[in-house]
Order: sequence, then structure tokens, then C-alpha cells
Amino acid sequence: MTNMTDDSERPYVVLAERRVPVPRSISPEAQRKLAELADMPRTTFPDAQDEAGWRVSVAAQIEQELSMLPPGAAQNMAAGYGVDLTVGSVGDVPVHEATPHGWDENDKRVVLMLHGGGWIQGGGEMAAVMTVLEAGTLGLPVRGVDYRMAPDHPYPAPLDDCLAVYRALLKETDPRLIAITGTSAGANLAAATVLRARDEGLPVPGAMSLWSPSVDLTRDGDTWHTLDGLDPIIGRHMGTLMDYYARGQDPRDPYLSPVFGDLSGFPPTLLGSGTRDGLLSDTVRFHRALRRAGVDAQLHVHEAMTHSAFFGGAPEEAEVGAEVRAFVHEHLRTGKEDDGA
Repeated sequence: MTNMTDDSERPYVVLAERRVPVPRSISPEAQRKLAELADMPRTTFPDAQDEAGWRVSVAAQIEQELSMLPPGAAQNMAAGYGVDLTVGSVGDVPVHEATPHGWDENDKRVVLMLHGGGWIQGGGEMAAVMTVLEAGTLGLPVRGVDYRMAPDHPYPAPLDDCLAVYRALLKETDPRLIAITGTSAGANLAAATVLRARDEGLPVPGAMSLWSPSVDLTRDGDTWHTLDGLDPIIGRHMGTLMDYYARGQDPRDPYLSPVFGDLSGFPPTLLGSGTRDGLLSDTVRFHRALRRAGVDAQLHVHEAMTHSAFFGGAPEEAEVGAEVRAFVHEHLRTGKEDDGA
């Protein structure tokens, strides 16, 4: 049944309450994780203008996040994955560096990873953990940017930090040897970093991988509504989080919502999502926007996968990692050839 709303005059469809079973089409491990996620309580966020409320909310979420990590989690994970983990900086921006053991110093390939977390969490020890995980998955050196975040540093501070690290990396690395990766808010920053770098006359990287990218802060994508309540992480309850990051800026600004930007000249890009990812529409729309701009873009959509490929170590997660690894290795030169090779 289609009706017209009184306020927006937009047509809508009314659906009766229905049961959505965990599909048998995914691995037993993924089925178990999906069932667990269904019982996960949703985070509630304050109004975007409630500064005090946001400070309390962010502090609580970071505390909960860190409580999930055992002491020395990043270094222990580094040992398990066979990578060396250090931390450097670009100006005041910490950068976690994870390098596979025995890496050939003549091979200059590197991955710039931008962590997710809604522009409010995912930094510090968690950023180090994610940097190690990326290096172990891709088999390449990874630099994870520990960018500034809200509430003290909303837009454009996180993007400024990511661009600063990319700019510094260009001084020592051929852009064709750089891949940029990101998930969720990190994917937003990855796309915005490439867009702004190109606009400022910098060369774009050799490849980009975006998983569950949040590329439209107007929240107009179809699955923002159709999967609301089905994705345990992403839903309309998170709209205020995007408003808090933007802080009154036009959400259609391409540096906030890259789907509205001129994407010509972007590098080959892999995009990934799942059929239960609230940002599936963002992912699909960005893929189409890249294709319209003539960019080599691949879209991978996985059965029943929720936001950020979160399947608790199920085989599907290994498949995601293998796809990203193959794509990045395909599009980056080895770094050993000279320019005339």
C-alpha cells in the first residue's frame, strides 16, 4: 500500500510486523553470530545539540570498547600475526605502523588504514589492534591513522588529520604503491581524503578499499529505512551521530558525503557490504557513482552480513579478507621496478 505523508509529501510503504529468520544460506558460525547480534542492545545517542550528553555518551562507549580488549592486546595480536608494531606520528597525529616480519625494505608498498567508530571511537589501542589486523590480513605494511575525533574535534578535524598523514606519506612513497582502506566512518574518511587530495592537486593512491562506507550523511539511502531494526549496528537511531559529526555543516558537502562529489580520477576501488548492512544503499550508490565517473570499481555484497562485515570470525569474514587482499595486491606495483619497467 502506498500513501503520501502529510509533512514531506513523500510516498511510503507500510509493512506489517514480520519475522525475519536467520538464513540457512550462511555458515553455521555466521548463523550463530547473527542470532547473538539480534539480542544486542542498541546504543542510544543524545540530541546533536546536547554537548554535555555527548561527552558522557562518548566516554561510556570508549570505556566499553576498551573493556573488550585484554591488556597488551595490540602487541599480543602483532606477535600472533607475525608483524612488528610501532607508533610514530605526523605532526601531532599518532600513526600506528604494522610491518610483516622479514618485509623487504625495497618493497615500498603500504596501506593507509582509517579506522571506523562513528568519528567518536576506535582510536588508541583499538586503532592499533585494527592496524595489526589489517597488516595480517593483507600481508602488507599498514599505517593506521589515529585521527582526532568528536566531541572535542568534529569535522573537519578528522579529515584534516587523514589528509596530513597521506600528504606526508606521498613525500616518501610513490602514490601508485599506496592503498587506502577504511570501514564505516573510516571509509567515509578514506573517500573524502582521496577527494580532497585530488582537489588540492595531490596524486591519488593506487587503490582503495571501502567496507560499509558511510558516504551520505543526508541518510537518504533506501536501506537506511528498509533495514532499520534488522542491522544490529546501523539504523535510523544513529542519525544524530552523523549530525553531531557534521556540526551544522551542509551534509551534502562532498567532503562530508562523498557520494555527492565529482569522483573522476579516483583510483580502482573495491566496495563491500552485506544484505543486512544498513549502509548497503550507501555502498551500492557509491559504486554506481564511481562507475558513472569512469572508475574501475568492484562491488561485493555478502549474504546476510551486517554492518562492517561483523560475523565474529565466521568463514565469511576470511572470504572478505581474501577479496580485499587480492584486490590490493592486484592494483599496487611491487615497488621494486623502476619507472621504466
